[in-house]
Amino acid sequence: MSLVLPNEFYKKDTKKIALDLLECDMVREINKKIFSFQVKEVEIYEGFRDRASHAFRGKTKRNELMFKEGGVFYIYLIYGMHFMLNVVTQKKDYPAAILIRKIENYDGPGKITKNLNINNSLNGARIEKSSGLWFEKKQRKCKIKKLPRIGIDYAGEPWKSKPLRFKREN
Repeated sequence: MSLVLPNEFYKKDTKKIALDLLECDMVREINKKIFSFQVKEVEIYEGFRDRASHAFRGKTKRNELMFKEGGVFYIYLIYGMHFMLNVVTQKKDYPAAILIRKIENYDGPGKITKNLNINNSLNGARIEKSSGLWFEKKQRKCKIKKLPRIGIDYAGEPWKSKPLRFKREN
């Protein structure tokens, strides 16, 4: 049994949402076909002090979606070629987002977006069925491993070592 996550789900604590997403499927509708993938790994970027977060230096045109109320997608391009899919969380004006790092069959955020045709056309879209991309809660529990985030050495300590990446162990 599955349940489409309601809008209120995305307005609570970012860590709680990240852990809950690991018990969910990410669902994508492409050309009227539905594809469902178990979420396997996520990373948190939260608040004004997180030196690895796009919001660390304040609100800009690029990161303004991180300051929206939880429940929208924040999608940006890196290296001029890979879109990164993020879920905005918490309350308005508090920058917080969760990067979807790995799902069933796709290991890496760039592979997820490329293979599921996710691009900046979904940037700012509500996380709901009408967008063609949403999450569904499943009746499954999992063991979770907490790890440092990947590719953020520039942030320095303690940020590069904080265990803000969560990965399913089963």
